[in-house]
Amino acid sequence: MKVLSNKNNLQILHEDNHIIVVNKRVGDIVQGDKTGDKPLSDVVKEYIKDKYNKPGDVFLGVIHRLDRPTTGIVVFARTSKALTRMNEMFSNRETQKTYWAVVKNKPIETTAKLVHYLKRNEKNNTSKAHLKEVPDSKIASLDYTIIKELQNYTALEINLHTGRHHQIRAQLAAIGSPIKGDLKYGADRSNPDGGIHLHARKLVFVHPVSKENIVITAPTPDETIWNAV
Repeated sequence: MKVLSNKNNLQILHEDNHIIVVNKRVGDIVQGDKTGDKPLSDVVKEYIKDKYNKPGDVFLGVIHRLDRPTTGIVVFARTSKALTRMNEMFSNRETQKTYWAVVKNKPIETTAKLVHYLKRNEKNNTSKAHLKEVPDSKIASLDYTIIKELQNYTALEINLHTGRHHQIRAQLAAIGSPIKGDLKYGADRSNPDGGIHLHARKLVFVHPVSKENIVITAPTPDETIWNAV
């Protein structure tokens, strides 16, 4: 997919009057948090303000988030109408999300559906996947397919059916295939950049205003293992 812009260190995948889609890098936080680090939402606001010479505050709505160590597609709303409609689409699961992950141990099955009950631990910001329902757990479901076998790793394509906290990370760890670099979920070493090999690769949705079908594909980071995938 053609990248529209790299200005302000942003990789913009789609831009119109109502939405802007960015390819998030490792370490970017989508929205401000207790770290006080500058969030991606502020960088995008500055880009819009600069590009269109907008006076005053720029409206930008955060629709969804990606974990800080992951990369890939993040959609922001440029109008309140788009924000309301996109929020509805995401909460009603009317979007198709495809992720790519590189894991250490090859899963037993080439393609499979994983269903677990995820329980979140607020103290250490993790989720644990259980095979049976436990108190305060939520059902989590995804499909994966092996797309490439590398020398020491395996690349998977993942389609999400639910959107739980750290869902892909916890579910893959539960089948013994933690994501490369994901120390929180059982990887044996971290990645040099502090990220993990999980990438929000593709997003399909109906445009909130024009109603056309939008298909976004995000290039993977320019890095040895991703390049091999």
